Amino acid sequence: MNNKLKKLILVIFVGIVILIGSKFISKNLDIYDLQKYISSFGILAPIIYITMFSIVPLTFFPDSILAIASGLVFGFYKGYIYTTIGALIGGSIAFFIARYLGHNLVKKISNDKLSKIERLIDNNGFYIIFLLRLIPLFPFDVISYGAGLTSVKYKHFIGATLLGTIPGIAVFTNIGAKSVNISTTGFYTSIASLILLFIISIILKNKFLNKKIKEID
Repeated sequence: MNNKLKKLILVIFVGIVILIGSKFISKNLDIYDLQKYISSFGILAPIIYITMFSIVPLTFFPDSILAIASGLVFGFYKGYIYTTIGALIGGSIAFFIARYLGHNLVKKISNDKLSKIERLIDNNGFYIIFLLRLIPLFPFDVISYGAGLTSVKYKHFIGATLLGTIPGIAVFTNIGAKSVNISTTGFYTSIASLILLFIISIILKNKFLNKKIKEID
């Protein structure tokens, strides 16, 4: 299969997914709407959820809301597994869109943060992707697109994504799982974990990333 055919197939795929994804965005679904929608598919719910999470990079629907919904629907352990699978697939889709379709298309569907993310990753590879994944202050999808525009190897990208998303996915999925009963100690603990995650993120950003950002400016 030549490169032109690969690009044509990828463009068609992106177009179809955006059309499907816009259906969910236009509805302004909240967490409980998502819970009802996903649960309505019964035994197919895990597949539907993973598919929805996989297309997040093409719709820019908040992935944190989906992760919380997974905890509500599946509980912590299954929700974590399904969200991780969806995140890896979605991240890979964004990575290969950027790698094969290039800057022009990606910049149309991304934002002005892309250039700086791209330079950060190009200079530091696995380490920066891992660090960015640990910090929920940075958009998941922009990181994926930025990585695809660099020379970083896919195995390094997917490995750093798998390891770096562990804390964030665990925290958001746990919030969803504990939201079944918000009057419990477990729910308040999950909120405390979210606050701790953001505090650690700010520390990591100030201590490590700001230095790297200054180096490329």
